[in-house]
Amino acid sequence: MKLRFKSAIQLIVFFVLITVLVPSCQKEQSQDGTDEEQEQTASQVSGESDAEAEIIFNNVFDDAMGVNDEVAIGGTGVFGRINSCPEVTVIRLNAPNAFPVRVVLDFGISGCTGPDGHFRKGKVITEYTNRLLVPGAIATTIFDGFYFDSIKVQGTHKITNTSTPVAAPLPPADRKFKVEVIGGKLTRPNGNFAEWNSVRYIVQTEGLGTIVPIDDIFRIEGSASGNVKRGNLLVRWESNIIEPLIKRFNCRWIVRGKIRTIRANLGSNSPWIAVLDFGTVTCDNQAVLTINGIPHQITLP
Repeated sequence: MKLRFKSAIQLIVFFVLITVLVPSCQKEQSQDGTDEEQEQTASQVSGESDAEAEIIFNNVFDDAMGVNDEVAIGGTGVFGRINSCPEVTVIRLNAPNAFPVRVVLDFGISGCTGPDGHFRKGKVITEYTNRLLVPGAIATTIFDGFYFDSIKVQGTHKITNTSTPVAAPLPPADRKFKVEVIGGKLTRPNGNFAEWNSVRYIVQTEGLGTIVPIDDIFRIEGSASGNVKRGNLLVRWESNIIEPLIKRFNCRWIVRGKIRTIRANLGSNSPWIAVLDFGTVTCDNQAVLTINGIPHQITLP
C-alpha cells in the first residue's frame, strides 16, 4: 500500500511539472520569435512606431525653422498656417546681443487645436546659438509637458547647420543640417510607448535662390533605433533610410522615400523586415508598410 501511495504521488508531481513547464517553454519560444503571428505583429508595430516618430519629430524641425526670420526662415510648421495657436516668448540669454536666444512656444495647459487638426498642449522650448541659416548654428529643443494629440512627447531635438561657410554677401553654396533626436519618447495614455534615437542628414535641394520657404525641398538620409511597447509586447528595432526621404515645407508629411525597419538581433535575410514607403511626391498622410511581401496601408499622424 505504501509503495502504491508513493507511486501515485510521483505520478501527480509528474503531471504538475508537465502542466507548469510546457506552457513556460511555449512562452519562451514565442518570445524568441518562433511564432509567426508574433513576428508579424513585432514587425508591424516597429515600422509604425518608427514612422510616427519620424513625422512628429520632423514637425519639430519645421517649427524650429518657422518661428521667424530672425532665428531661421519663418513661416514654416505651425507658423505656416493661419491662426496658429501657441503664445511665443523670446528671451535674450545675453542681452542686448541677439544670440543666444530662447524661444518658448506655449500651447497652454488646456491646449488648442491648430489649423492642421492636431491638438497640442504644453511647451516646446528651443535655444538658438545663432540664426539657423548660418553655418555652425545650433538649435536645441526640449519639451515641457508637451502633448501632440494624446501623445506625450519627450527627449531632446538638436539641429546643427553643417553648410559650407561662404563670405557675405555671396549666396549659400549649399544648405545642410544634421538633426539628432536623443532620448525621444512618445507615450500614449494607456501606457504604450515608443522610444526613438535618430540621426538625420538633411540637404536642401531646391529653393536656395529665394527667401520664401514654400519652394524649399529637402533630401533626408540617416538611421534610427528604438523600443516600442504595445500591451505585453516589447520590441527593440533599428531602421535605415534606404531611399532618401523627400520633405517640402509646404507639406507636413514626408512626400517620398523608404525606410527599412528590422527587429534588433534579427538576421538580415529574415522575411520579418518592414519597409515603409511614403509614396510618390503626393502630399497626404498615407503610407504603405510592407512586411514579408504583404502591403499594409497606414495613416500617418
